[in-house]
Amino acid sequence: MVAGDTVLPVGERPRRVADLAAAVRELEARRPRWVWADTRDTYPGLLRAGVRVSRCHDVALTEALLLAREGRFGEPRSARAAHARLHGLPVPDDEPGAPDTLFPPESLGAEQMAEVLAGQLARIEALPEPGRFRLLAAAESAGALIAAEMSHDGMPWREDVHDALLTELLGPRPVHGMRPAKLQALAHEVSAAFGHPVNPDSVQQLVKAFKQAGVSLSSTRSWELKRVEHPAVAPLLAYKELARLFSFHGWTWADQWVRGGRFRPEYVVGGVVSGRWATSGGGALQIPKVMRRVVVADEGHTLVVADAAQLEPRVLAAMAGDVGLARAAGEIDLYSALAQAFGGDRDHAKIAMLSAMYGGTSGDAPKLLAIMRQRFPKAYQFVEDAAKAGEEGRLVRSWLGRTSPPPSSRWKELVSGPEGGRAARDRGRFTRNFVVQATAAEWALAMMAVLRGLLPEGAALVFFQHDEVMVHCGLDQAEEVGAAVASAAAQATRLLFGATPVRIPMEAVAVASYADAK
Repeated sequence: MVAGDTVLPVGERPRRVADLAAAVRELEARRPRWVWADTRDTYPGLLRAGVRVSRCHDVALTEALLLAREGRFGEPRSARAAHARLHGLPVPDDEPGAPDTLFPPESLGAEQMAEVLAGQLARIEALPEPGRFRLLAAAESAGALIAAEMSHDGMPWREDVHDALLTELLGPRPVHGMRPAKLQALAHEVSAAFGHPVNPDSVQQLVKAFKQAGVSLSSTRSWELKRVEHPAVAPLLAYKELARLFSFHGWTWADQWVRGGRFRPEYVVGGVVSGRWATSGGGALQIPKVMRRVVVADEGHTLVVADAAQLEPRVLAAMAGDVGLARAAGEIDLYSALAQAFGGDRDHAKIAMLSAMYGGTSGDAPKLLAIMRQRFPKAYQFVEDAAKAGEEGRLVRSWLGRTSPPPSSRWKELVSGPEGGRAARDRGRFTRNFVVQATAAEWALAMMAVLRGLLPEGAALVFFQHDEVMVHCGLDQAEEVGAAVASAAAQATRLLFGATPVRIPMEAVAVASYADAK
């Protein structure tokens, strides 16, 4: 356990140390599970000091999971808040950490942290299935370590290739506050199409200009513009696409997020209610396809990229214990294995599965769902029960125990009014997918935690997105890393679901550039 400038090895007395990083490095030889207030505050300082740890218990992340499980979603989750709550004291609001210091100056003492840990472990043991929740807390904490390491190590990013690509698509880098040449040319085309100056960045001006041209629009979203016949539409759509690239992955973005040939975003573990990650800067989870050619392995290295095939349907099969669906999920292509049940049509099998998980009702979905209900009754009923719980305002939980957020007060108002049926169905669609998506996120965390321990020395996880991972390694390590990815996927499946015929395959490919992986 670490708190302030104090370490507390299990079974020993707390001791103050002059160099925390050195003390952690020394004790890491025992492969302990470190307990600390918040990985985001603690681990970056250790990484800068050249120290890496194998395991941790993140108090803040665990507290957030427990609070949601106890129906106290969104309450302060810091170690200080947990300690105050434990002793019936006023609970302080969460405050930003201190990323430039090894440990925040206001952190709890070792004895207080020990009390918080004991309290959390007792709360977990009191749950109906404590083993699953322990695995959830461990996976979430491992994810925090991985996120910090990925930010520290960075993803290979060729700045010269990035500049050349932007110049090709946008024109030379403009002076501050000006548009690139190709964007400006498209802006002129938009104005010319209307016959007067119109700022393509102004929704208000665009809606007004279209109205004057006899076209009524409620927004300037691309899907709505594509339904309009007007000479301004084509240049405006092209402008919007390039403007987004300029804003989110342009030169100014690179100045902030790319250093030393590495893209270093800030990941937020559990940043989405389903447990998926988010970012607080850098937009790592929304790298456009065109930008993937900029992600290039170092000389003598390669990128090993792998994603889980049809992850969510396979997770549903394992959770529901549906024998027929689980048998199909044991094949490489789940939808092809299901096709026979849908008249041999793979597309129909896919539509039925996605409609069941996401609440689709349009087109052929109702007919195909009827087939699914008949052929795969347990899987169908599993998501139907989750949807019903949501419609009734109840909570649902993932396989390991992550809890969905409660209905808002606004939802409660709507559900009791004339729009009640629609509001209930909307929440039902959310909870229907939550149980599957949140469990898929748990599987991904477990897979990464296992993979991290299997990677050979010198290989590093540099990217993760939902069900996809990227490892940067030496050319001679590619085969070993690919085998480690496959092993990690199999081990994660067993960790979550035990003995199951369900397979979640991850086929790895070694490439020089991320663009070559897709």
